[in-house]
Amino acid sequence: MPDALAAGREKAAAAMAHAATAWLNSLSEDQLPLAAYDSPLHPYAEAERLRWFYTPTEHGGLAVRDQNARQQSLAMRLVATGLSIPGYATVTTVMGLENVLDQLEGWRVHWGRQRGRDPGLYWLRIFGRPGDRVWAWRFGGHHISLNNLVVAGRLVSTTPCFIGADPATTELIGGTLRPLQGPEETARQLVRSLDPGQLQSALLHPSAVSDIVSGNRPRVEHGDTMMHMQDLWRGQFADPELDRLVNDIDRRAEAGSGYTENDHARVAITIPPKGISGRDLNNEQRHLLRRLVTLYTGRAPEFLADAYDTHYASDTVLDAVHFGWAGSTDAGEPHYYRVQDPRVLIEYDNTQRYANHAHSVWRDLTSDFGLDVLAEHRAHIAHE
Repeated sequence: MPDALAAGREKAAAAMAHAATAWLNSLSEDQLPLAAYDSPLHPYAEAERLRWFYTPTEHGGLAVRDQNARQQSLAMRLVATGLSIPGYATVTTVMGLENVLDQLEGWRVHWGRQRGRDPGLYWLRIFGRPGDRVWAWRFGGHHISLNNLVVAGRLVSTTPCFIGADPATTELIGGTLRPLQGPEETARQLVRSLDPGQLQSALLHPSAVSDIVSGNRPRVEHGDTMMHMQDLWRGQFADPELDRLVNDIDRRAEAGSGYTENDHARVAITIPPKGISGRDLNNEQRHLLRRLVTLYTGRAPEFLADAYDTHYASDTVLDAVHFGWAGSTDAGEPHYYRVQDPRVLIEYDNTQRYANHAHSVWRDLTSDFGLDVLAEHRAHIAHE
C-alpha cells in the first residue's frame, strides 16, 4: 500500500502541475499578478498561503468572475485535480448555492460590493511555479477552502479542507438538495445509537456552539476555543455599517447558542480529544464512526481517499478516534459534532439560520498546509 500511495501522490501532483500550467498560460499580463504568487519557501508568501477563509470575504487570488469562459474551464480543471468526483460535485454545488442564498436573503446582502452573494467570487491562487520542487495552490470563496501543497513531485497535503452549505437544505422540484446530507445524517445516526452512558461520554455540551471551533487558524492547538465572526475576515470593512452587520450576526448566533465564555471552554479543542472513543462503541457504532471519517477523507483524490479507507479499516486505529456531540439530536435543530484522533480533526456545525446553514471542515493536526513536510524540506536545504 505505501508504494501505491506514493505513486498516487506523484500522479496527483503531475495532474495538478499540468492543469495549473495550462491555466496560468491562458492568463493575461493583468491577470497573472493576482493568480501567481511567490513560492511557499519565501516567508511573506508562506504567510499569505496560511491565510485561509470560509466567510464571504476576499480570499486572495484571481476570481472566477474575472476570467473568460476558457480560463474558467481551465481553473475548474485544476480544482477537480484536488478532489474526488463526489468532492468536486459537492464543491461546485456549494458555489451554485450562492444564487439560492441571494434570493433567500431578498437580494439585499452586498458586503460592500456590487453583488454580495456571487458564484463568481471564488478565488484561485498558485504559490510558486507548477513543477517546482515546492509549490502550492488554493481555491476558496464563501463556504469553500481547498489547500494543496506539492513537495518533490508529490502531493503532500490537502488540508485544511472546508465545505459549507447555506442553505443546508433547499427544496427542488420533486426533491430536496442537501450537499452535506451524508456527513450530517451519519453523525446523527451514530449519536442516536448511543446508550445513556455512551451519550454522557460523547456529549460536549447540551447546546450547540454557533460555529466550528478551530475557525480559520493556520494551526490547531490544545485549548483553542471558537473564533468569533469578526476575526474570520480579511481585514476590516471601510464601511462601518458592514462592521456592525458582522457584529450583529455574531451576536445573534451567540445568543442563539446561549454560550458564555465558560461554555466555550467546555467545548474547546483538546489534545488528547474529548468525546467517546471508538473502543467504547459496539460493532454497528464503529461502522458508523468509520464511515463518518471517510466521508470527509473521501473528499480527496481517490488514491488518497482509498489510503484513508485502508488506514481506518484497522480496529486499533479506530479505537483512538473520538466522537463528540453538542446540541439536539433531532433533525432540524442546532447541533455540532467533532471527530478527532491523533492526526485528523473533523468539525461540523449546523446552527445558524434556524439550523439551515452548515459548516464542515477536515484538518490534519500534524500536517495542515503540509507544514511538517515543508519544515523537513527547509532543514534538508539548510544542511546541504
